[in-house]
Amino acid sequence: MNKLITILGPTASGKTNLACALALDINGEIISADSRQVYTGMDIGTGKDIEEYTIDGKQIPYHLIDIKPAGYKYNIYEYQTDFLDAYKKIEANSHQAILCGGSGLYLETALSGNTFLGISSSDEIRNETRHLSTEELLSRWNLISDKLKSKLDFSTDKRIIRSLEIADYISKHPEWKEAVYPEFEHTIVGVDIDRDSRREKITNRLSVRLNNGLIEEVETLIESGLSHEDLSYYGLEYKWICKYLKDEISKKELFEGLNIAIHQFSKRQMTWFRRMEKQGYHINWVNTFLPMEEKVQFIKDLIK
Repeated sequence: MNKLITILGPTASGKTNLACALALDINGEIISADSRQVYTGMDIGTGKDIEEYTIDGKQIPYHLIDIKPAGYKYNIYEYQTDFLDAYKKIEANSHQAILCGGSGLYLETALSGNTFLGISSSDEIRNETRHLSTEELLSRWNLISDKLKSKLDFSTDKRIIRSLEIADYISKHPEWKEAVYPEFEHTIVGVDIDRDSRREKITNRLSVRLNNGLIEEVETLIESGLSHEDLSYYGLEYKWICKYLKDEISKKELFEGLNIAIHQFSKRQMTWFRRMEKQGYHINWVNTFLPMEEKVQFIKDLIK
C-alpha cells in the first residue's frame, strides 16, 4: 500500500519548518497541499517561505509550488492529478513523500481523493451567488444536508459556491456515484498551537509582510496585466490589498481588516481539522513550541 506522512496545521503554526526538518532527517520530499502556492510571482501573499526549504545549505526537494503562472485558475481536479504524479516521482526516487499544508480540501483530496471531480461548474449557481456576501453564502450552505456538508469545504467564498454547485448537481442526478481513488496508509501529524499564540504569530507575521514587500508584490502583479478582480480571486491578502490600492480603505484599515480575516480563516482551518478527526482521520498532535529535534523524533517514533 502507498505510504504517506502528512503534516498539517493552521496558518502560522510552523508546519513547513517541521516538514523540512523531517525531510532532511529521513530522506523525504515535500508535496505542498496549498491551493495558492502553485502560482509563480505570488510568494509573500501565499506564505511560500521558500527559504525554509534550505537547511544547512541542503535543498529539500518540494513539489506543486510555482507550477502555474499568476492569473491561472488552478482547480482541485488538477491538484489531485498533480499530487498523484508527484507521489509516483518520489516513490521512484525511493524517498519518503511528506504532504504538508493547511488547506483542508487539498489535504483530504490527497489523502482520500475528491469524489466530486466529475461534477462540472454551474453557470446558473455562479450567476446567482456572484454578488452574495459571505454571510448570505453561508445561509445557503446551511441548507445542504449534514451528510453531504461533511465532505465539502466552506473555508472561502469560492469553495462555498463550489459546494452549492455540487449539492445542486447531486440533487438533480441521484444516479451519481463516487469515484475510485488509490489507497494510502497515512500517518497524520498536526502542529498544535494555542489560540493566543496563533493569533499573535498571525498578527506579527502580517505586519512584517505588509512592511516588507507584500503590497509591492500585488502592484507588480497588476503591472504584469492582472486586474484587481483577477487578484481578488486568490483570497484574503490579494483581495484586501486590491481594496487598499483602489483607495477604498486606508493602510490602517487594510491591516486591521486583513488581520481579522486571517484569524477567521485560521479558525475555519481548525474547524476543518476537527471535522477530519470526527470522520476517522487520526491526527497525532505535537506542540509547535517543542524543540525541533523532539518534534522530528515524535514523528519518527510514529512511523516505526
